[in-house]
Amino acid sequence: MTKHYYISFAICVILGMAASSRSAAVQLPPLAVPNGFGVNIHFRGQPRDLDLIADAGFKFIRMDLTWEAIEKKKGVYDFDKSGYDTLTEGCSKRGIRILYILDYSNRLYESDRSVRTEQGRRAFAAFAEAAAARYSGKGILWEIWNESNIKQFWRPEPNVDDYCKLVKAAAARLKKADNTGLVVAPATSTIPFKWLEDCFKAGLLKWINVLSVHPYRPHPPETVIKDYTRLRELMKRYAPDGKDIPIISGEWGYSNINWDNTRLSNEQQAQYLAREFLINLYQKIPVSIWYDWKNDGTNPKEREHHFGTVMHDLKPKLAYLAAKTLSSTLAGFSLDQRLDLGSDKDFAFKLTKDTKQAIAVWTIGQEHKVTLPIEAREVRIIHFLGKEENRTIHARKEGGLGLTISQNPQYLLIKVQ
Repeated sequence: MTKHYYISFAICVILGMAASSRSAAVQLPPLAVPNGFGVNIHFRGQPRDLDLIADAGFKFIRMDLTWEAIEKKKGVYDFDKSGYDTLTEGCSKRGIRILYILDYSNRLYESDRSVRTEQGRRAFAAFAEAAAARYSGKGILWEIWNESNIKQFWRPEPNVDDYCKLVKAAAARLKKADNTGLVVAPATSTIPFKWLEDCFKAGLLKWINVLSVHPYRPHPPETVIKDYTRLRELMKRYAPDGKDIPIISGEWGYSNINWDNTRLSNEQQAQYLAREFLINLYQKIPVSIWYDWKNDGTNPKEREHHFGTVMHDLKPKLAYLAAKTLSSTLAGFSLDQRLDLGSDKDFAFKLTKDTKQAIAVWTIGQEHKVTLPIEAREVRIIHFLGKEENRTIHARKEGGLGLTISQNPQYLLIKVQ
């Protein structure tokens, strides 16, 4: 063999390795605004909603990939007429990544809303593989089931053993069919530590790439910090050696009818949306899916009808404006550190983007004045709903910038020289 052959062969090997690397699993987005911000949707196809979602700056959608809607005859999968092809194409066209939830049961194989038989597990795994093969190469997050820890979604009773057997059966086939995708589980309702530990003991962390939880609570978003700390400590005890498993906030929002039946105004809901996204960023949560994209109905007493960022008719709520303002004002900024303002109730985050600096600031207490450690620079102040100060503020060289803060976040864009 000639020298030229060896050189050509070596080049081919290198190019092959590069191509293999390019086809490896697409990673979760970098921790910057608004890379990981998303919304849960309840539609297929390509309605006007997708344009509004993209315009608000959302980069992810989360949607059920419903087994029974796709496999109506054993072994036959219809992704086209069911509307998923069009939805997938529409998201790709707009630069929106997808988290597809592989759910729920299928009466061709199971009698209830769960998978508890070996036949059902094999059929579900085959369905999951077909979906992953269909949409391979798009960096989709493949989530196995939704909230199987509660009876509403796993009947007749939640069962750790059955659920983990399902994940084990599907995970390997998902990875084989789509090596650009990521396997996500267990998508729990709230952060149920006992349930999660039982899943970890059963081997869940061996099979998945990403851990998803739904940190719902009637309390403000800032209360999640201690829960993430506890969850990470628990995961360290059971994760395979050397395996780093990120946590994502796969579904979490606040209805105008809160879980304790108190009422949240549209302004409070919008506050919580902005603060939730920023707190998750602070906690290094790479994907944050807000529930819900739009109000699911118009019943004034039904909680499920009031989680949206827009009304049922797509009229924007203040939450939509809050999402758009945050996404556009701090686009590309990464969160560096929390500034100490002397009170645990005050939150001030320093963010950077190349040589640019910004601060996001609010309190969970009463409105009051603080001094931010900013040297003499010009500062633009943008209210979380988009209103901007009509003047520039020159921070005093000594003592920093005096500012009145409230539960409404403010974004300060600092002009460096």
